[in-house]
Amino acid sequence: MPHFVADCSPELLRILDEGTMIDALHRAAYSSGLFEESDIKVRVHPFEHYAVGGRRDDFIHVFCWIMQGRSVEQRAALSKAIVSELAGMFPALPRIAANIAEFEKATYFNRAMM
Repeated sequence: MPHFVADCSPELLRILDEGTMIDALHRAAYSSGLFEESDIKVRVHPFEHYAVGGRRDDFIHVFCWIMQGRSVEQRAALSKAIVSELAGMFPALPRIAANIAEFEKATYFNRAMM
C-alpha cells in the first residue's frame, strides 16, 4: 500500500524507459509526505491495443489506490503532483491524468495481517 499503476501507450516508453517513469512516480508519491517510502508500489502497464478519442494518440493515466483516511485536499494534491511530474517528462503530451481511489480499512487485508 499504496499502489500506483500507470497505463500508457507503448510509444512513450521509447522516449523514456519504464524504470525512469517508475522512479518519477515513486518520487511524486514519496514527496507527498503521505506514505512511507518502503510501502510505495509502482507499476507501468503499456497497452499495445488502445484508442483515445477513436484514434491511436499517446496517453498516460495513473490509477492510484491508497488507504482511506486522507483528506480531499491531500488526494487532490497527490494527483496534481503525479500529473506535474509526468508533464515535466513528456512536455508535448496533452493526455496525462491521475485519479485516487481509496481502500476501505474495514475490508482491506494482506498477508502481514495474518
